[in-house]
Amino acid sequence: MTFRDKNNIVRVVVRLGAPPTAGSVRADLRRLTGAHIQSGPLPLKINGAPAFKVVYTTASAPNAVTGKRVTLLVDRYYFSHAGKEAIVDLGTPVGVDNVDAYRLMIESFRWR
Repeated sequence: MTFRDKNNIVRVVVRLGAPPTAGSVRADLRRLTGAHIQSGPLPLKINGAPAFKVVYTTASAPNAVTGKRVTLLVDRYYFSHAGKEAIVDLGTPVGVDNVDAYRLMIESFRWR
């Protein structure tokens, strides 16, 4: 599921999988075309649940009118629960401050 508004992106993918490890996260990141890793994978806990966080930059999709692209800064989180893995991307143009909003969003992530 992906939500986009201008160049702000929230993407959630849930798939079957084992709990992520630093190695599996690195392997997954190698498949991202055009991504430039800034930091991570960093193990952390979100609401008591183990997770990994990676920060990377990438180019946005071209603007439909101008064709221009902007550089996006993406916080990617890996979670797991009951044989499933969730990958959550929170992306915004470089220089735009969505830190507080994205912190609230990632802290609201829950498994059903």
